[in-house]
Amino acid sequence: MQFIKRFIALALGLSLVCASAANAETVNVAVAANFSVPIKMIAADFEKASGHIVTISSGSTGKFYAQIKNGAPFDVFLAADEKTPIKLEKENEAVSGSRFTYAIGTLALWSAKDGYVDAKGDILKKETWAHLSIASPKLAPYGLAAQETLEKLKLWDAIQPRLVQGENIAQAHQFVATGNAEIGFVALSQIYKDGKVQSGSAWIVPAEYYNPIRQDAIILNKGKDNAAAAALMAYLKTEPALKIIRSFGYATK
Repeated sequence: MQFIKRFIALALGLSLVCASAANAETVNVAVAANFSVPIKMIAADFEKASGHIVTISSGSTGKFYAQIKNGAPFDVFLAADEKTPIKLEKENEAVSGSRFTYAIGTLALWSAKDGYVDAKGDILKKETWAHLSIASPKLAPYGLAAQETLEKLKLWDAIQPRLVQGENIAQAHQFVATGNAEIGFVALSQIYKDGKVQSGSAWIVPAEYYNPIRQDAIILNKGKDNAAAAALMAYLKTEPALKIIRSFGYATK
């Protein structure tokens, strides 16, 4: 009798696994470069919990907008701003009512060198560095935030000859990490984990220096009937996902 019970339990378990595999779908996610590491961690947990598969493409929000308008096969868009998803929703490129803010970003001035950037960002006013890296203000919300910060400090015009622009925030970070720029404006999430800056030195830019970086997620038209897309969007609102998001220095609602 005990053998029969074990056999039934094993058969039931196998049937549930098979059913889960049969119902599994793939969700193609376009994600802003600043969120590429957190989404990989979230996706791994989501796949284990749901059985669905997540494929991730990271890049600049501006470039993704153009690709989506040209029919790129993305189901979900995790942008670095709220403006672009709102625009896609108004242009009938996304599912109305599916948009929400998944993270609120923070800007930081960073150097790969320990002790190089002071706690108030006064290094920006000095002549001790040759290059400042930022993401393109036209393509990347963090680049626009960097421009707004420099304008508030009345340094935007003076710094132009020493400015190095990356297409997205990942490139802006790379310029500093490789030493091609001594300092650069990056997303705090790129250098921060579990309550501290992981390497180098940084100034966390006060929130009042730039417009809030509200990062919105939205289901695109191609993901309208994709169960994995809906499930991932719901998972992003759960505490396990929010815990990961906050651990990288983002604020959440």
